[in-house]
Amino acid sequence: MIYTGTCSWTEKSLIQSGEFYPGTVKTSEGRLRYYAGHFDTVEVDSTYYAIPDKRTTYLWADRTPENFIFHIKAYGALTGHGIDPKTLPRDIFDLLPEKDRGERYVYIKEPSILEAISEKFRETLSPLKKTDKLGMLVFQFPPWFQYRTMNLDYIRKSKELMKGLPIAVEFRHGSWLTNSSIGTTLGFLRENQLTYITADEPQYGSLATVPFIPEATTETAYFRFHGRNKENWLKKGIATTLRFAYLYSDDEMKEFNPSIQRIDRKARKTYLMFNNCHGGFAMKNALRMKEMLKTERVRDVPKQ
Repeated sequence: MIYTGTCSWTEKSLIQSGEFYPGTVKTSEGRLRYYAGHFDTVEVDSTYYAIPDKRTTYLWADRTPENFIFHIKAYGALTGHGIDPKTLPRDIFDLLPEKDRGERYVYIKEPSILEAISEKFRETLSPLKKTDKLGMLVFQFPPWFQYRTMNLDYIRKSKELMKGLPIAVEFRHGSWLTNSSIGTTLGFLRENQLTYITADEPQYGSLATVPFIPEATTETAYFRFHGRNKENWLKKGIATTLRFAYLYSDDEMKEFNPSIQRIDRKARKTYLMFNNCHGGFAMKNALRMKEMLKTERVRDVPKQ
């Protein structure tokens, strides 16, 4: 079964563009209800920047139809990224060494603090889990997280911290998917029941990004379409959203269809998530992908 959605429903340039939400939809509740009327899944990326409170996740569950699925991007500290200490819940902030509390960014490596963050993160997602609306926890590792034995151990530890919640792993360095490493990488994910994320992003003929290699390592297949904005992807000092300012053409999306169909035959569920959210591009592409897949299914129905 194929689900299609986007990696945000509240991205600022999307709302400002007026490309998806009608002018009458002006509240956070209205936007989520409107979005859920068009798509059956969404990825929440704001959770990378801060752990939401349980009241927020309860409202997400309450404002969406039955069988709607939320994927949650892991809080940055859990994937080795630097985080703003002020985004930590107060009780965890107080666990930081005093020298770190006034820093703009800190990298948290102390196991006891990571365990406390993990517990808080899991607890805040409980309303989604209780309503069967929790999909994958998206662990997107940083570009400097390269293929190494020690990093395999880090991923394994990440799974342990999530206490059985389903994890999807996205790599951002090409060393994980070279001819010499891909077998070990995918084998490791299968062995540990971790969902591999197939990513589409700009290519430079180097290891700076990952190649588009569709595969499934669990019963869940997960695609993330970032767009192909080569000019902005590696540029420093620009707004993050500008890296995803890219609208896929119909021809580009048609190229994905054979891979999507092949992988979906292997998987129980396949998620197609568009992360090119700048200015509403993700909504346009996700809606168009739904149309194209529907046409493809009609074409595949045998004549009586």
